[in-house]
Amino acid sequence: MNDRTCIVTRKTADADDLIRFVVGPDSAVVPDIKRNLPGRGCWVTADRLHVDKAAAKGLFSRAFKTNVAVPPELGGMVESLLEKSALGMLGLTRKAGSIVLGATKVETAVRNGTALFVLHAVEASPDGVRKISQARRATVHLGGPAIRAYKLFSEAELGLALGGTNVIHAAVLAGDAGKAAQKRMVALDRYRGGTPDDLAMLAAVAGEDDAAEDME
Repeated sequence: MNDRTCIVTRKTADADDLIRFVVGPDSAVVPDIKRNLPGRGCWVTADRLHVDKAAAKGLFSRAFKTNVAVPPELGGMVESLLEKSALGMLGLTRKAGSIVLGATKVETAVRNGTALFVLHAVEASPDGVRKISQARRATVHLGGPAIRAYKLFSEAELGLALGGTNVIHAAVLAGDAGKAAQKRMVALDRYRGGTPDDLAMLAAVAGEDDAAEDME
């Protein structure tokens, strides 16, 4: 039970790519997001699909070699914990002075390369997102960092975490606090299925640059 092998895929993986579960005093399966709860644990690939599959197929009882109670909304419970962790870290990042708010400031942080990643509220307008996406593409094109963008939270959730109102666009700046926040964004984004379109956009820009170099 100590090896980090997904009970669904039977493949070993890094701890950051898995979610640990333990059995509570009431014999119920409990997600251990921080990986610090006592007792024997089992591991599941860190996305909603695999957690739901493990619950539906009775794989937790098999892994723990005893009958365990699986909460009917285990997948949603894990997502809520990941959301809470991500929003809490955003609050700490704000206190560290490592966040800028507003479309103009976000675009500037992207273009000068100080932004580590960007957040858009789910209510963000296509036009607002487009302008910042253009800045992200331009930054990559000029040899700067590939700055990821996430649309994970509502305007209300971002406002509550960041202590503001009408928070539609935000940029988390590079630094230790920003890196800690990004780790939690990656975990939540991956659990929800990821943002392949966003990755494809940045990869396409890099590919265009490579092709241009080959033609020179």
